[in-house]
Parts: sequence; structure tokens; C-alpha cells
Amino acid sequence: MTQTTLLYNIGQLLTMDQQEGPVHGKAMNELDVKENYAVFIKDGKIEAIAPNDELADVKADEKIDCQGKLVTPGLVEPHTHLVFGGSREHEMALKQQGVPYLDILKQGGGILSTVRATRKATEEELYEKAMFHLNRMATYGITTVEAKSGYGMNHETELKQLRVAKKAGENHPLDLVSTFLGAHAITEEYKDDPDALLDDMAAMFNQIKDENLAEFVDIFTETGVFTVEQSRRYLQKAKDHGFDLKIHADEIDPLGGTQLAVELGAKTGDHLAVATDEGIKQLAGSDTIGVLLPGTIFYLGKGEFARARKMLEEGAAIAISTDFNPGSSVTENIQLIMSLAALKMKMTPEEIWHAVTVNAAHAINRGDVAGQIKKGRQADVVIWDAPNYMYIPYHYGVNHVNTVIKSGQKLYKRGDLLV
Repeated sequence: MTQTTLLYNIGQLLTMDQQEGPVHGKAMNELDVKENYAVFIKDGKIEAIAPNDELADVKADEKIDCQGKLVTPGLVEPHTHLVFGGSREHEMALKQQGVPYLDILKQGGGILSTVRATRKATEEELYEKAMFHLNRMATYGITTVEAKSGYGMNHETELKQLRVAKKAGENHPLDLVSTFLGAHAITEEYKDDPDALLDDMAAMFNQIKDENLAEFVDIFTETGVFTVEQSRRYLQKAKDHGFDLKIHADEIDPLGGTQLAVELGAKTGDHLAVATDEGIKQLAGSDTIGVLLPGTIFYLGKGEFARARKMLEEGAAIAISTDFNPGSSVTENIQLIMSLAALKMKMTPEEIWHAVTVNAAHAINRGDVAGQIKKGRQADVVIWDAPNYMYIPYHYGVNHVNTVIKSGQKLYKRGDLLV
């Protein structure tokens, strides 16, 4: 049975469809804003986009008066650690005392604390927790989510996390893209032989492929974790197995992870807080997208935000993300991250909208289905309680979403999750 919806009286419409592929450099500051438009949705897809008067007489099962509000594509979240057990609020006091994250890690805290909780949790417990967080993400206007494993670092728990993510993706309205991050830290079992951990994680590649549990493989390239050389060897194995690549790169120390991401043709280099001039230059000359995570720097209190302006001036493509996780960025609020991108990385509103829609979609291989309002695309649309696109990063710390439409269905209406 055909189902139709008309969104009309849209104040500003961002379709984000000015070009094909990810948007680079100066082009990220160019935004096509359509005013007084309407969008017609049929059977879950965008059927027509036109000025109000051209669609005024169209018949629809439901007509939604947008009352001059902003309308955009559903937001895309390209870097989360969605599936995990427990929480780490007890570490906040250590952060307040100025204890560096790597020192917390050495004390058995940080990632290792979450590893213990995730290993202990049942699959059902992890699934219920993941669904809770996905529901909250939906209320903030997110319609597509990347989810990493990485809190097991043994076969049983990593597979448990990946299976939970797959089940969540099958049952939740949001679209999920899965990443295998078995190389997330060095556990006690492998503290004297990190290469053995990498070999153990690489031994899972065939099974992960066979069960279709992940599309990407990621690694934490950092002091005290994995070196550039170890990361290169591991990621090359992943690439040989047919996985696309991501790298936690140059987050704390500038080891050259950005350059490695470019060298290996990784889809993204993530964090990049301390990427060098050379790393940024190479990133800008490549197809690799920089995924910047200002919430992590804000939460850890490091004060060194990624040099977004330098990256954009050089011509790089940038996306931004919450880095939602239990230790270093405990928020599902992508709108807060948009404000941090403006205030701390000096990104313009135009650049920010590219970074949470079209570029974020390409960062997780969903550039052909998400991040744009375009005829024939699935209808992932957000109506905002805002008069214009500049208002969202300006008014920080609150939720501006009025309505979320996912694949043509109302998923969230201010105050009510409709799932």
C-alpha cells in the first residue's frame, strides 16, 4: 500500500546534494539553502523537492506544516563505540586531578575497565544497552550510526559485541555500520607481546567476513598501544581480507597515523588532534576523510583540538562525530559536538553541516544512501525547532529536534520516540 507524506512551508531546506562524493576544503563552506520549499515522500523515499507553490496541490496521506522551520537530512554518526558494558564515572575524579589518560590505562582503568565489564556482560544485556543508546541518538536527529567493537580483545567478547551490533542493526530503525576494533588496547594477557594480540585479532578476519559482522577494521595507533609499524602490518592483513580501513590516528602523540591512513588508502583517519603539517598535507591530497572528535578533547581536558582550519585550508574532507564511548566522550548529543566544532575548531556552520551529513555518510561507505535529501534516496529527514541552519551550533547544549523521519516513517516527535 502506497504511503505518502508532504512536508511543506519549510523555512530553510538543506539538501546537501550540491555534488557527488565527499566535499573537500573550501567547498565545505558553500551551502545551497532552499527557502520556502516542500518535500514529497512516497513509500519511504524522496519523490519530489520543489518550491511550496509547485507542490501545494499534491495529494498525500499526511501533510506536515513545517511552519518555517529548518529541514535537513538525517545526521550521520561516523565514529561510536556503541556496544559496551558498565560505565566509568569513578574515573572522573582522576581526570579532575589531572591524571593523564594513558596513566589511567596503566593502572587498569580506562579501556581495560570497560573490557572487564564487557566480557562479563551477557549478549542480551549488551543488546538492551545498545538499543537504549540508539534510541537516544535518534532523538538528536541521527539516522545512521557506525558502531565499533573493541572492548573484548578476545575472540568470544569481540564476536559478542559484533553480533550485538548486527542484531541491533536488524531490529532498530536506525541504519548501523559495523567496525571491528579488536586492536583497541593491549590487555593484561598480551602486555609482554602485543604482536601476539594483533595476530590473535587478525585470526578472526575470516569468521567476521563469513558472518558479515563488520565492514571496516580499525586500530588504535598510539604511544603505549600499537606502533605505526604494527598498525601497518595488521591493517594490510585486513585489507587483504577485503575490509575497508579506519585508524585511530594522532590522538595524543603525533606518531604519523595520519600519513599511514593515507598510505593504506583508509576510508578515514580519526581523531587527528595532533596531526603534523605533513600529515595534514597528505590527508588533503588524498581520498581519506578526516573524522574529528572535539568531544573527546573537551572531555579529557587536553586543550589541543584538531586543526580543522588548517585541514580545510589545505583541501581536506572533514567529518565530525561524538566518539560516543564510556571513557573519553560520554555523550550521544551530536548537536553539542557541532557547537564544539564551531567554538573550539573554528568551523563555520556551513562546514559543520557538511561534516555531519554528506561527509559523515561517505566516511562509513553510505554516501549513496545517507546524508542527502535527494530524489530517489531513502527519506531520512529532520525537522528542527530552529529558524535557520546557523542556529543549531549557536544555541548549544540542548536538543533542537522537532521531528525525525526515518525511511519515510515518523521515528521521533518532540518528546516521544515512536518505535
